Amino acid sequence: MKFWFLTEPETIGVIIGVFFGIVSRIYMLRTDYRQYPTYPHGKLIHLSLAIIAAGLGAILVPALLNKDYTAVTFLTLAAQQFRDVRNMERQSLEKVDQMELVPRGNAYIEGIAMVFEGRNYLVIFSAFVASFFGIVFAWYWGILAGLLSLIVAKIFQSGKNLGQIADIREAQVRVEGPDLYVDSVYIMNVGLPSNQKIIQKHGMGLMVTPKNQNVKVTIANLGQRQAILHNLSTILGVYRDSGEPALIPMTKLNLETGELAVFILPQIADTETAKQALRRVPVLENAVRMPTESAARSKGGK
Repeated sequence: MKFWFLTEPETIGVIIGVFFGIVSRIYMLRTDYRQYPTYPHGKLIHLSLAIIAAGLGAILVPALLNKDYTAVTFLTLAAQQFRDVRNMERQSLEKVDQMELVPRGNAYIEGIAMVFEGRNYLVIFSAFVASFFGIVFAWYWGILAGLLSLIVAKIFQSGKNLGQIADIREAQVRVEGPDLYVDSVYIMNVGLPSNQKIIQKHGMGLMVTPKNQNVKVTIANLGQRQAILHNLSTILGVYRDSGEPALIPMTKLNLETGELAVFILPQIADTETAKQALRRVPVLENAVRMPTESAARSKGGK
């Protein structure tokens, strides 16, 4: 018995496109230390959307080849749907964030929501590319193009980490009377002797040294700094409970050098793990600033 779809290039092209679209989403979807998306229901939602996105991307090719240009208008509906997904993720994370001892912050939440929207477009891209090559050329070219699209999706899956733009080192935590310092950077005033003892016992300090002028402005962003504190607290734990403002993790800038001092009270007092966790903190897209690219700072800029 012959496989009937082998004689229908459009059908097999669409199947290949849908397959690689779904595979690309599975490839990009994982539940990590942040426990988001949740398992299994959060993953089920995103995989269901992946099937829809893959179908749109794959079917778009035969529609264009058959000169059915009105089918392209369905992409606008898909874009609206994925924007609704972004809003859904934002609202969900904002509600969950209210229960965190060290919240993510609005900038981090917006970045996560933006990523989930963007990855649906990568699914459409993978499905479209695999379907196009499978229909126009041959099914094996569709598979090859689908594999290459997975590489592209992996490249655009995530941006830079903090370790790529800054150097991380351990810093000394000092309590001088009521004043708390990380190296020479003043952090805050700690009035209660009991809190001073807790900080002396459990406090840990890290210093983030920017590699260039642009990074100085990026790590000064309050949203980026909150993301640093949230990730460290999630991985290492945090030695505090609600209603204890004196024991909250904090970041402060060294205004002369642009370095960022990080003070945390971890449950797991492992400096190497803390430095590695800090290196892996994502650089938020909406926190990136590039003042050196400004025409005002270039020679002869007006």
